[in-house]
Amino acid sequence: MIDPITIVYKIQRMLKEGINQIQETYTSGSVDNMEKYKYLLGKAHALQIIQQEISNLLEEKEQKNEQGNVIDFGKPEDKDGS
Repeated sequence: MIDPITIVYKIQRMLKEGINQIQETYTSGSVDNMEKYKYLLGKAHALQIIQQEISNLLEEKEQKNEQGNVIDFGKPEDKDGS
Protein backbone atom coordinates (compact mmCIF):
# COMPACT_ATOMS: atom_id res chain seq x y z
CA MET A 1 0.00 0.00 0.00
CA ILE A 2 1.18 3.53 -0.76
CA ASP A 3 2.22 5.74 2.14
CA PRO A 4 -0.40 8.49 2.76
CA ILE A 5 2.31 11.17 2.84
CA THR A 6 3.42 10.08 -0.64
CA ILE A 7 -0.14 10.51 -1.87
CA VAL A 8 -0.32 13.98 -0.33
CA TYR A 9 2.94 15.02 -2.03
CA LYS A 10 1.65 13.73 -5.37
CA ILE A 11 -1.53 15.76 -4.93
CA GLN A 12 0.55 18.84 -4.10
CA ARG A 13 2.61 18.30 -7.26
CA MET A 14 -0.58 17.99 -9.34
CA LEU A 15 -1.94 21.21 -7.83
CA LYS A 16 1.31 23.03 -8.60
CA GLU A 17 1.26 21.74 -12.19
CA GLY A 18 -2.33 22.94 -12.58
CA ILE A 19 -1.42 26.40 -11.33
CA ASN A 20 1.59 26.50 -13.67
CA GLN A 21 -0.58 25.52 -16.65
CA ILE A 22 -2.99 28.35 -15.87
CA GLN A 23 -0.09 30.80 -15.58
CA GLU A 24 1.24 29.64 -18.96
CA THR A 25 -2.21 30.12 -20.48
CA TYR A 26 -2.31 33.70 -19.18
CA THR A 27 1.19 34.59 -20.30
CA SER A 28 0.84 33.01 -23.75
CA GLY A 29 -2.18 35.16 -24.57
CA SER A 30 -4.55 32.21 -24.97
CA VAL A 31 -7.28 33.89 -22.95
CA ASP A 32 -9.45 35.51 -25.58
CA ASN A 33 -12.53 36.54 -23.58
CA MET A 34 -13.50 37.72 -20.11
CA GLU A 35 -15.50 34.59 -19.32
CA LYS A 36 -12.46 32.35 -19.84
CA TYR A 37 -10.30 34.80 -17.88
CA LYS A 38 -12.64 34.73 -14.88
CA TYR A 39 -12.96 30.94 -15.06
CA LEU A 40 -9.19 30.42 -15.05
CA LEU A 41 -8.72 33.00 -12.31
CA GLY A 42 -11.26 31.20 -10.11
CA LYS A 43 -9.69 27.83 -10.86
CA ALA A 44 -6.20 29.10 -10.00
CA HIS A 45 -7.50 30.64 -6.78
CA ALA A 46 -9.19 27.37 -5.76
CA LEU A 47 -6.04 25.36 -6.48
CA GLN A 48 -3.96 27.78 -4.42
CA ILE A 49 -6.37 27.55 -1.48
CA ILE A 50 -6.27 23.74 -1.57
CA GLN A 51 -2.48 23.79 -1.82
CA GLN A 52 -2.22 26.14 1.17
CA GLU A 53 -4.59 24.06 3.28
CA ILE A 54 -2.59 20.90 2.61
CA SER A 55 0.61 22.73 3.55
CA ASN A 56 -1.01 23.93 6.77
CA LEU A 57 -2.07 20.39 7.66
CA LEU A 58 1.44 19.09 7.09
CA GLU A 59 3.03 21.62 9.41
CA GLU A 60 4.61 19.90 12.38
CA LYS A 61 3.06 22.41 14.75
CA GLU A 62 -0.48 21.35 13.91
CA GLN A 63 0.37 17.65 13.84
CA LYS A 64 1.74 17.73 17.41
CA ASN A 65 -0.98 19.99 18.87
CA GLU A 66 -3.85 17.53 19.06
CA GLN A 67 -5.41 19.06 22.19
CA GLY A 68 -6.56 22.30 20.57
CA ASN A 69 -7.45 25.47 22.41
CA VAL A 70 -10.39 24.49 24.58
CA ILE A 71 -11.23 26.86 27.42
CA ASP A 72 -13.37 25.70 30.33
CA PHE A 73 -15.42 28.59 31.65
CA GLY A 74 -16.96 26.51 34.44
CA LYS A 75 -20.60 26.47 35.43
CA PRO A 76 -22.61 29.66 35.12
CA GLU A 77 -23.52 31.13 38.48
CA ASP A 78 -27.10 31.67 39.56
CA LYS A 79 -28.42 35.22 39.86
CA ASP A 80 -28.17 35.08 43.67
CA GLY A 81 -24.40 34.33 43.43
CA SER A 82 -24.45 30.65 44.40
